Amino acid sequence: MRYIGGKNLLLENINNVINDEIPNVSSVIDLFAGSGVVSNNFKSIGYRTISNDFLYFSYVISRASIKLNQKPSFKKLGISNPIKYLNDLAIADTEYSVSDCFIYNNYSPVGDCKRMYFQPENAIKIDVVRLTIEKWYKGNLITEDEYFYLLASLINAVPFVANITGVYAAYLKFWDERTYKTLEFTPPAIISNGKKNEYAVLSTCLKYSGRAM
Repeated sequence: MRYIGGKNLLLENINNVINDEIPNVSSVIDLFAGSGVVSNNFKSIGYRTISNDFLYFSYVISRASIKLNQKPSFKKLGISNPIKYLNDLAIADTEYSVSDCFIYNNYSPVGDCKRMYFQPENAIKIDVVRLTIEKWYKGNLITEDEYFYLLASLINAVPFVANITGVYAAYLKFWDERTYKTLEFTPPAIISNGKKNEYAVLSTCLKYSGRAM
């Protein structure tokens, strides 16, 4: 994910500090998880990982990549590869119309809207996929784990076609080359470390910080 403040380049240093200062630690709390790159690093090493952030997108990502230790089965849905299904989905394949598409009507330059966050084709794709995931969940066709797994896939894909510098406070006044790419979903990477990993609100994390891990 393209994310201002991402700590990909700091992971080795973070790991070295833990190994040097607290080598026997077994659990870690990532208090400001953001895109989840640090939490996933901790989980892959084998720590029991607790991930937290006030931002809902971060909660969704952590709910999928940190909590889950295996890929959901989607047994009730009856679609063997829901990620591929969503990649191939077009608005013509659904009961939705462009009037149902919030992102399309408010964040792409169509009609009276002048915002250039997304090319119209990708904006419609975001809407159709989001509406479909919600329909499956409300129809009891997917579990809560499966719901957040699919939402995380959508959230992770969107920045790669967004016409932004890294946050959505403003859009570029010209179309960046990446915006012409077709929105493509990939399965969230699920690391199994055999631990009861958690996503948590801040108050829960503070509770953990007051006792030995």
